[in-house]
Amino acid sequence: MHPALSVIVFTTASGAGYGLLALIGLFNALGLIPAASWFGFWSLGLALILIAGGLLTSTAHLGHPERAWRAVSQVRTSWLSREGVAALLTFLPFGAFGIAWVFFAKTEGVWALPGLIAAFGSAVTVFTTAMIYRSLKPIHQWHNKHTVPVYLALSLATGAVLLNALTLIWGHPQKAVGAAALIALLLGYWVKRRYWHFIDMTKSASTPESATGLGARGKVRLFEAPHQADNYLMREMGFQVARKHAAKLRNIAVQTLFVGPLILTVLALVLPGPAAAFAAALAAASATLGVGVERWLFFAQAKHSVTLYYGATEV
Repeated sequence: MHPALSVIVFTTASGAGYGLLALIGLFNALGLIPAASWFGFWSLGLALILIAGGLLTSTAHLGHPERAWRAVSQVRTSWLSREGVAALLTFLPFGAFGIAWVFFAKTEGVWALPGLIAAFGSAVTVFTTAMIYRSLKPIHQWHNKHTVPVYLALSLATGAVLLNALTLIWGHPQKAVGAAALIALLLGYWVKRRYWHFIDMTKSASTPESATGLGARGKVRLFEAPHQADNYLMREMGFQVARKHAAKLRNIAVQTLFVGPLILTVLALVLPGPAAAFAAALAAASATLGVGVERWLFFAQAKHSVTLYYGATEV
C-alpha cells in the first residue's frame, strides 16, 4: 500500500498520545506521578496535542476532508466510524480529568475516576484504529492476529517513554514509570518481531489462480497488462519496497524504537538529575522517530490482492 504521510503521522501521533493519556490516568490513580497542577497541565497538554493533531492530520487523506464528520455515521458496520466515536467519547472523561486536575488540583479518590475512564477509552480507541486494518481481508499483512497487539503495544511503549521523560524533565523521577517504560519497550519489541516473522514466513491464501477462479485449469499468469499506463489502483494498492531496503528500514526501526530507548531509559534510571532527564528526552525522541519508520513499513509492505490482476504472483 502507498504509505501516505498523513496516515503515518496520524497513527504515530495519536498512538503515542493515547498511550500517554492511558498511563497518566493509571499512574495517577496509583499515586505514582506528581499531583501538582502544573504537571497535569504539561502532561495532559502534550497528550491532547498528539491526539488532536493526529486526528486532524488523518483528515488530509480523505478525498473530501469537509465530510469527515460523516465518518461517525456507520458505527454498526464500520471500524472507522467506531474509531471516531471512541475518540470523541474519550474526550469527555479526558476533559473532566484535566479540568479537575489543572484548575482545582483534584486527582485523588473519585477525581481519579475520569482519568481511569479516559485510560480505558484510549485503549479502546487504539484498538478500533488497529481493527480498521485488521478487518481488511484482501491485505494479508494486516488481516492477521498480530496487527492489533502491535498497535496496542507500540502505543503503550511510546506513551511510556514520553511519561518517563516528563517526570524527569520536571524533576520528579519515578522508578516505577521508568520500569514501566522498559517493560513496555521489551513487550513492543517482542510483539513486533512476531509480526515481522509472520509476514515473512506465511503466504496469503490469495493467488492468481484463486483470484481468477481458473486454478482448476493450471498455473495462471498475466498475458497482457490491463492498462497501458499507471493508474490509481497500482499507485495506492501496488506500492513496492525492495527487500534489501525493507531489511535496512527494519533495522533502523529496531535500533531507534527499541534498542536506543531501552539503553537511554536504563541510563535515565541510574543517572542523576539533568543527565537523567536528558537521557529520557532522547529516548522519547528516538522512539518517536522509530515508530514513524515502523509505521511507514507497516503500510509499504502491505500488498492488496487486487495486484494479482496486474501481474503479481503472490501477495
